[in-house]
Amino acid sequence: MNTEQPLALLGGLTPKQFMKRHWQKKPLLVRNAIPGFVPCLGRSELVALAGEEGVESRLIIDSDKGWRIKHGPFPKRSLPPFSQKKWTFLVQGVDLHHDGVHALMQQFRFVPDARLDDVMISYATDGGGVGPHFDSYDVFLLQAHGQRRWRIGRNQDLSLQSGVPLKILQNFEAEEEFVLNPGDMLYLPPKYAHDGIAQGECMTWSIGFRSPQEGELARELLLGLADEAFDGVGDALYRDPKQPAAIAPAAMPPPLVDFARQAIAKALNNPHLIDSLLGEYLTEPKAQVWFDPVDDEPDVSAGVQLDRRTKMMYDERHLFINGESFRVGGRDARHLRQLANERRLTAKAVGALSQDAQNALRDWMSAGWMKTL
Repeated sequence: MNTEQPLALLGGLTPKQFMKRHWQKKPLLVRNAIPGFVPCLGRSELVALAGEEGVESRLIIDSDKGWRIKHGPFPKRSLPPFSQKKWTFLVQGVDLHHDGVHALMQQFRFVPDARLDDVMISYATDGGGVGPHFDSYDVFLLQAHGQRRWRIGRNQDLSLQSGVPLKILQNFEAEEEFVLNPGDMLYLPPKYAHDGIAQGECMTWSIGFRSPQEGELARELLLGLADEAFDGVGDALYRDPKQPAAIAPAAMPPPLVDFARQAIAKALNNPHLIDSLLGEYLTEPKAQVWFDPVDDEPDVSAGVQLDRRTKMMYDERHLFINGESFRVGGRDARHLRQLANERRLTAKAVGALSQDAQNALRDWMSAGWMKTL
């Protein structure tokens, strides 16, 4: 991607300028971010998605009796009538289920794939919303249909209302207010408070980003390390021929503590192990994602492209795809990195791969991770 080319998507800023001036720093309102935008997915299709197993969805109703929330799937007749005001339903990960939405998300790849998460689509009737809140991640709010009024502010007080099934701010203070029309977009950094209210029927597409917590990341890497350690560290038994008779039998023997520390140090002795485990974790498909294996003999000679659900990344030594890692180098590494970056590989580039790399492509195609161009 050319990071120095001005983009209408960013209000005429280059990706380089946007990342330096706004990313994780301050909001950006862009009028006509996508001029003449016509959503590739309408209300009826979104309703159909919300009714499917394996699609994460929520229904939120703001009534005289307070906030109510229900989790999908939602058969069509289980939703309130569209003439009823002040309700909304949200469908998560729509890019995993719709090629057009997935294609739109590719416009935001000036942020690394390791941070790009998914597209959530929110449909709301007049007055619908989810209350003033904040997100712990960056988000682009693209207005797809109708109008939504946004109020935003840098709330220092992030305390939440009690006894409410949603995370709604107790003391929201708006500093700015905008009405977004189709094609307009608002970027908000993490923890920037916002409240969006539908003015008539509307749909908003939220392009969200992934921000792993330290504890979550440490747990996942340590679990991966545990799997590697049994084979990689060895099976030496603890020995203590110089252990004296125990005066205080409940005290931990210092040599045993040292033995445990040495075992951990051996497990971490491979300097590239953490890199490999991190790549596997970041490309692991979400729980609700599954692939359909291909029965026919795979043919990669015409070129390949990644399935919209496939995650593929790389570092200096490894290639990562859907939770698996591979050591690559030379010409194979160059072309497979091209596949990860462009999500497609021409017939000519496939033909330049080694036989082992072409066999890997066939395996991935058989697994349903990619298809023929």
